[in-house]
Amino acid sequence: MPELPEVETVRRGLQPVMEGAMVANVSLGRPDLRFPFADGFAEQLAGRRIVSLGRRAKFLLLAMDDGNIVIAHLGMSGSFRMEDGTRAELPGDFHFARDRQAAHDHVVFTLGSGVRVIYNDPRRFGFMLLAGPDALTAHPMLKDLGPEPTGNTLDGRLLASRLAGKKTPLKAALLDQRVVAGLGNIYVSEALHRAGLSPRREASSLARRGSVAAARSEALATAIRETIADAIQAGGSSLRDYMRADGSLGYFQHDFRVYDRAGESCPRPGCGGTIRRIVQSGRASFHCPVCQR
Repeated sequence: MPELPEVETVRRGLQPVMEGAMVANVSLGRPDLRFPFADGFAEQLAGRRIVSLGRRAKFLLLAMDDGNIVIAHLGMSGSFRMEDGTRAELPGDFHFARDRQAAHDHVVFTLGSGVRVIYNDPRRFGFMLLAGPDALTAHPMLKDLGPEPTGNTLDGRLLASRLAGKKTPLKAALLDQRVVAGLGNIYVSEALHRAGLSPRREASSLARRGSVAAARSEALATAIRETIADAIQAGGSSLRDYMRADGSLGYFQHDFRVYDRAGESCPRPGCGGTIRRIVQSGRASFHCPVCQR
């Protein structure tokens, strides 16, 4: 499933085409994806202008000029492509042909410019919901999300406050979207390795009094921000179905330190450990048992 860097990369790919554009019409290939489309979904968007194309956690947010917001999620296999009448995709690094089966083209936005933005989703785990202007604070999908792991908002003190009282393993706590928004399995594993913290460590240990806990929470907050920033810069990670909006693949997977590298030597200089795979709450975790404590 795409994580925050992949969704942000898709947003940046769509933004120059969609932001500020008039929606001439919207066509739906079926009445639902993961959830049914709202009554009159296509009709309410037709003739409206897209004021901004934003993101919250793993959700794309299309703010319309009437105050409504389209909340879009890519699910397991959702992707967007843009067609301008002369070419179907803009080639890029690690390019390969995406799914073109018409049966999987479920939503088509035809813009006033003539560009068609097509949402394709073979597994149909994605969705598009229509919400009011108070969606960020009131919609069930968004209202309880934690702070974003981008910029400088997430620091050690804030992270410690989000982890206080949590007896769950640190890895599980960080996957809770109410703690930090947008983190997923891949980038939590990578951030924990950068911070030198075990995924098995009790989450609340970073919220204890004293300089040691404070230093650990600050190191983890920094590692999270840097991991996400590096992944966005790299265009995300190309695992299974994820592709950028222009049809190209991200390449952060070539810089994985631990994820999916069980049995390999730890990349931390002087460590000498071997990356190990464990299972936590049904999810694979990768870590170095020597330098991650």
